[in-house]
Amino acid sequence: MAVKRIVSNFAVDDIAKVRAFYEDVLGLDCVMDHGWIATFAAERQNVMPQVSFATEGGSGTPVPDLSIEVDDLEDMLARVKEAGIGIEYGPAVEPWGVKRFYVRDPAGRLLNILCHV
Repeated sequence: MAVKRIVSNFAVDDIAKVRAFYEDVLGLDCVMDHGWIATFAAERQNVMPQVSFATEGGSGTPVPDLSIEVDDLEDMLARVKEAGIGIEYGPAVEPWGVKRFYVRDPAGRLLNILCHV
């Protein structure tokens, strides 16, 4: 038996607001939409399913709901700022080798957006 995929499921009041954020700001594709549930993904190969459990988010920050690794943090930071979304932490280069910042999506989920340095 092998785990093939891990999908986070979050309750929201307005899928359209969330969809605009995850598609337009983060650049993900909507790969499934049944009206009551929408799944967003980035096209990648050889991705390992991962799940983390934490007592804090590192550097004294709260534990984020999702960590999203990007290939160009500066571009993502500019997209977030252009969309008028406030930065809750960072950008910061952390001692464990990542540069990151925190934002909230339209549903209030805390996102850790990062790249490895």
